[in-house]
Amino acid sequence: MKLIKRVFYITILQIIIPYCSFAGNGTPDITETVNKDSIIRFGIIADIQYCNCDRAGSRYYRNSLTKLDECIDKLNEEKVQFTINLGDLVDRDTPCNLDSVLSRLCKLNNTAYNLTGNHDYGNIQDNEQLYKRLNMPGQYYSFRRGNWCFIMLNTNEVAPYANVENTEKEAELTDMLQKIKEEKRSNGAGYNGGISKKQMQWLEQELKKSQRNSINTLIFSHHPLYGINGLTALNDLEIIDLLSKYSATVKGVISGHHHAGAFGFYKDIPFITVEGMVETEAINAYGIVTIYPDKVELKGTGRTKSRTILLNRN
Repeated sequence: MKLIKRVFYITILQIIIPYCSFAGNGTPDITETVNKDSIIRFGIIADIQYCNCDRAGSRYYRNSLTKLDECIDKLNEEKVQFTINLGDLVDRDTPCNLDSVLSRLCKLNNTAYNLTGNHDYGNIQDNEQLYKRLNMPGQYYSFRRGNWCFIMLNTNEVAPYANVENTEKEAELTDMLQKIKEEKRSNGAGYNGGISKKQMQWLEQELKKSQRNSINTLIFSHHPLYGINGLTALNDLEIIDLLSKYSATVKGVISGHHHAGAFGFYKDIPFITVEGMVETEAINAYGIVTIYPDKVELKGTGRTKSRTILLNRN
C-alpha cells in the first residue's frame, strides 16, 4: 500500500503539473551574461502558501492565487530580469496544490529561481521529484548575473519533514537537535531545518570563489539565518559564522518563513526577512530588488517593507 501511495504522488507531480521553464539551463552553476556595471532588477516572493482550504487565523490560503496573479502582472509590467521565490509555494498536500501555483508562475516573462520551504514537502515521498517540478538545478545551487553571485541555500535539506530517514542526514539532524537542546535555544521546532555538512562545504567553496574573483554575493534561504527567535535554521549559528568570514563578498541575506518580516545586522552583514504573501485577506506582499553600483534597494508592495542595503559599509 505504501508503494502504491508513493507511485501515485510521483505520478501527480510528473503528469498533472504542466512543465514550464524556471531555473534556466538546469545546471548547478548558472551564468547569465550581464555587463558588470549594469543595474540588476528582480522580483522577490515569499510564502505564497496556497491550498484549497479555508482560512486559519490571518492566513487566507485560497486568496494567495489572486495575490500571485497581481504580483506576476506587476513584475511583468516592470520588466524585471528574473524572480526569486523563497519557498512555501503551498501550505500542505503538495501533489494536489502545487499545480495551481506553478501554472501562474509560468506566466512570468522572466526566469523564476525557486527554493523549497518546509510546507512544500507535504505528502512528498521523493525530494528529487519536487526539485524537478520546480526546475531547480539541484537541491541547492547558485547563478551569476554580471558581477553578482546569487546563492540559493536549501535550509530544508536536514529536517524531520524532508525524508531524511535511513540516510546520513538523519544522524546530522539528531546532532543539530541535540546541540540546540544543550544550548537551550528555541529553534528546534519541527518546521525548521538546516543545511548538511556537504552543503556547508559547497557554500564555503562558492564564497571563496566569489571573494577571490571580487564578485558580490547575495544569499537566499527559506528559513531566516539571524534575528528571528525560534524560526531560524537549525544550524543558523554555524552558517552565519561562515558568512561572516567572507563579509567582503557577502552583501546581504534574504529569507522568508517568518511572515511578519524582519531586518537586522550580524557583524555588518544585513539580513532581510521578506513578509509572507499568504497573510491577510486582501493585502499583497512581494517586492522588486534593484542592485545599483552603491546600494541594493528592496521596494516593497503591500505588507512587504522597503529596505536599503549600502554596499560601501566600511
